[in-house]
Amino acid sequence: MRNLATALFIHFDRLFTFLEEEGVEPTNNGAECILRTAVQWRKISFGNRSRNGEIATARLLKVTQTCKRQQRQVLGYLTCSPPSTPSGSRVISASAAALTT
Repeated sequence: MRNLATALFIHFDRLFTFLEEEGVEPTNNGAECILRTAVQWRKISFGNRSRNGEIATARLLKVTQTCKRQQRQVLGYLTCSPPSTPSGSRVISASAAALTT
């Protein structure tokens, strides 16, 4: 109970921002909807078996949700995007290949 009271005291000025600022949602439904795909995938597939798989999945889910919000084609983005790092290029390339099969 003490931790809750401390947290409320520390963050009190941010708890009611939605009342004072136009366009701030009172709930986190947007974030919940974005995470829903990742949670469903994890439940169906029983998660990842390696760290590289975890990283690849996180990157693919981020790209998928970003492209969805920007109304862009995911596969087109993955095949046209330059890799940022050598290890990233292997993860993205493997992931893009998996999406096409």
